[in-house]
Parts: sequence; structure tokens; C-alpha cells
Amino acid sequence: MGSINTMHLRIVGIGLAALLAGCVSKPPANPEDLCAIFKEKRGWYREAKDAELRWKIPVSVMMAVMNKESSYIANARPPRRMLLGVIPWKRESTAYGFAQATDEAWRDYLRETGDRFRSRDNFGDAVDFVGWYLDRSHRHLDIPVNDARTLYLTYYAGMGGYSRGTWRNNTWLKDAASRVGAKNSRYSRQLANCPGPKRRAWGFF
Repeated sequence: MGSINTMHLRIVGIGLAALLAGCVSKPPANPEDLCAIFKEKRGWYREAKDAELRWKIPVSVMMAVMNKESSYIANARPPRRMLLGVIPWKRESTAYGFAQATDEAWRDYLRETGDRFRSRDNFGDAVDFVGWYLDRSHRHLDIPVNDARTLYLTYYAGMGGYSRGTWRNNTWLKDAASRVGAKNSRYSRQLANCPGPKRRAWGFF
């Protein structure tokens, strides 16, 4: 009887896992075009705009950061290290979700905002986190809200790491930050020219 119940629970657990996996949204088909992203992912623009109104960080900046961090994969995680070259081991960090927020940063966000019931694999919650984090960098380090390159340096290295200049000898990070800056410029131009008559139909407003 006990073995039957155990087997039943395992089957239910597998079914739930499969169901949850199916509920995870797929990344947009054309991540290079912000108008296409918002057309495909109805509701994303409104959620990103809500974050912009709350934290004063431009939609294009937040989206450029999220694109770099996760490629808009809801349940993205860093790769696992390999033990002895063959055995999957611990992950490089606790980063998870659209924004690749670490456990520690996410706890700080929940505590400071009081928004306890949020999830890193929910787009609206993740983009709000990005806005919150970049706003802190803007206020504490006096970085302009549209300086996506520098804001990304603080996002990746942390405000403390940025202030200490730990990123200066990190060629990969400086290149990544430059790509975020370029992506923000492209996204900003695209968003300004999204077809006006279609915005309401796409759920933009």
C-alpha cells in the first residue's frame, strides 16, 4: 500500500512538473525588434511601462538589460560547474529568471518594496526588479537613467563592485555593457517608431 501511494505521488509530481514547464512562456521570436516583442507578448509593454513610471528608468533600458541577462528566457539559470570534468556540480550563482536576480538581491527587493508575492520567472515582476535595481544605481551613484552601458556595469558588478572599479580590467564585462548600451539605443529608436495605430490593438495602452 505504501509503495502504491509513493508511486502515485511520484506520478502526480511528474505531471505537475510537466504542467509547470509547459506554462513557462517562450522567449519572443524576434528579440532584436522591440515593437515585434511587444506585439507578440501582449501585456509586456504595459508591465514594462508600469515599471518605468514607478522607477523612472526607460523601458528600452530595462529591456536591453533583460535581453542581455536572460535572452527573455523565464527560467534561465547560470550553467552548472563540472566536477572532475564530467559530473554536474553547483551553479556559478543563484541568479534566476528573466532578470537573473540572485537570491540575495531578490530578498532585498522584496524587503524594500514590500511586494512579498512576486516571482523571478514572471515578466512583470522581473522588469520591476530591474527598474528598482537600476534606480538605486541612478540615485546612489548619480548615473543618468538613460546611460544603459554604465547602469549595466552596476547591475552585473554590483554597486560596490562598480565603485571599487573591479570591472575596469574585465574585458568581457565592458564589452557586454557596450552591447547593452547599443541595444538600448536600438530599442529606443524602435519604440519611438512603433506603428501608432497598432499600439492599442497590441495592448500597448
